[in-house]
Amino acid sequence: MRNLIIIVSSIIIFDQLSKQLVVSMMELGQSITLIRNFLYLTYVRNPGAAFGMFPYQTAFFIAVTLVVVVLILYYYRYLSEDHRWMRLGLSLQLGGALGNLIDRITSAYVIDFINFTIWPPVFNLADAAIVTGIAVFLVAFWRDLNLQSKES
Repeated sequence: MRNLIIIVSSIIIFDQLSKQLVVSMMELGQSITLIRNFLYLTYVRNPGAAFGMFPYQTAFFIAVTLVVVVLILYYYRYLSEDHRWMRLGLSLQLGGALGNLIDRITSAYVIDFINFTIWPPVFNLADAAIVTGIAVFLVAFWRDLNLQSKES
């Protein structure tokens, strides 16, 4: 449980600090080139879900996030220490979900700013943690399934 708290807290802190820096140092819609034709900081407000889908459904997103948080905590609690990669994946997802939840509760939108030209949607550190966490969890889950099938 200690690792969960450290990972989740770190993600929330870095996510919220990065968003506050963007808000305090950039104008809405402003884009700053970091690597020309590849990576930009672009300040946008996303009132929806991924890719801006379902805009202005804040109460719905808050409710869904709270359900996801409860499910992650429930599942994490029952995973043994041997499943450290699955636990890491869940920790990343939880930290990202809570980072974006803070935005939705305080502003009714999520601050996005990472803009790769090869991936059109602008996103944030919380989104990156969620996606990375899902990938880590799925790879670990798949690996565990393969190990179990080989043992039987």
